[in-house]
Amino acid sequence: MTPPSSSPAAPDTVWRDAAAPAQIPLATTLLPAAKVYPRPGSGKTLGVTVATIIVLFVAWWGITAQAWVAPLFLPSPSAVWNAGVQAWTGNVQGGLPLWQHLAWSLLRVFGAFALAAVTAVPLGLLMGTSRIVRGIFDPLLEFYRPLPPLAYLPLIVIWFGIDETAKILLIYLACFAPIAVATRAGVTGVLSEQLHAALSMGASRWQLLRHIILPASLPDILTGLRIAIGFGWTTLVAAEMVAATAGVGQLVLNASNFLRTDIVIMGIILIGIVAYLFDLVMRRLEHRLVPWKDHR
Repeated sequence: MTPPSSSPAAPDTVWRDAAAPAQIPLATTLLPAAKVYPRPGSGKTLGVTVATIIVLFVAWWGITAQAWVAPLFLPSPSAVWNAGVQAWTGNVQGGLPLWQHLAWSLLRVFGAFALAAVTAVPLGLLMGTSRIVRGIFDPLLEFYRPLPPLAYLPLIVIWFGIDETAKILLIYLACFAPIAVATRAGVTGVLSEQLHAALSMGASRWQLLRHIILPASLPDILTGLRIAIGFGWTTLVAAEMVAATAGVGQLVLNASNFLRTDIVIMGIILIGIVAYLFDLVMRRLEHRLVPWKDHR
């Protein structure tokens, strides 16, 4: 079909017959398709991760097999495995099986983490939306956030004793600041155009918080949660120094007193595996809740 004389065909398009409803750009018919290059750093990493673990394990086994390092400083993988079997059955100092130590540690870490999440997220939202709340709590957070837990551990013991309250409070304080700071950063990163568009449509403050601010800051909140649980596991050993009779951190501390390096390494590996598995769960949750984020 010939185009009408009043609207001549553009030089970069060709016209199809009457059955074709659209025009085809010449660029799509005469030029090859543009090559799409992957974004740097994208792609699957499972193979690289597995290969790295295998290389590290083989290096560990080779160093110990050749006796380049004394077993007191670096026991062999088989010795660490045997220590784990002994600990699981309770045939180590303390007499408690490993699963009970792990259960107590999980209760302390995730109990304190849950308390920190349900209190730090609302505070971070308020700090990001209210200058008064931000002016009150921001100096306090920035003051104690860089402090190591061992710095205020004696004060917590003096105030709250040596029972479970002191242990959970110590881990709670370690988890609270990263969550609150990440939530506040997520709120301040909300685009003003989104807020103005919602306000122009008559959104209330509650609707603005629920439908605009909270979804937009959710990626930062989840990142803060992932960082916080890492701080929680880091503080576990310090928390279980307070007259604890059970816990993976307490098991590691007792083993170090008896120079049981195999049990120490077993406890470290166990803590790292549990923390890594939780991080994988958080990543999967992040993919589900914020699919628009650039995941790696």
